[in-house]
Amino acid sequence: MRIGLFAVGRLKAGPEKDLAARYLDRFAKAGPAIGLELSRVVEVNESRASNSDTRKRDEAAQLEKALADGSLLVLLDEHGKALDSEGFASLLGTFRDSGKRDLMIAIGGADGLDPSLHSRADAVLNLGKMTWPHQLVRILIAEQLYRAVTILSGHPYHRV
Repeated sequence: MRIGLFAVGRLKAGPEKDLAARYLDRFAKAGPAIGLELSRVVEVNESRASNSDTRKRDEAAQLEKALADGSLLVLLDEHGKALDSEGFASLLGTFRDSGKRDLMIAIGGADGLDPSLHSRADAVLNLGKMTWPHQLVRILIAEQLYRAVTILSGHPYHRV
């Protein structure tokens, strides 16, 4: 299964970009052995629309353009379900085994994600009750993708 990340907002050069890249590189190297591969990272600029609803619609349209036909969609949203690392790994394993070829994980902008995406999503997850800037969310989800691969493959990286 090819896994992509969609992010509203671009990472500038610096420690956040370096750390996200490090975990995505680890995921890209370890994932293929268990049927998971990094397909791409899609970064889009935040909408310049004058109100929140229009910005969210504009950003949702960009996400829809980035989705492959038949792609699974996972939204990261504060109102989503909280999973532990094993639960996230299990979800990825289930998606991989479903026969779908593509999965996109979406990180919204400052206003969040358009409600229309929630009805289309295959899962809506949160990374805890706190609000995180998109730069840190990118690092967190990159690390969790790598951790999921280690859990699914029995590698000792993940210890409880």
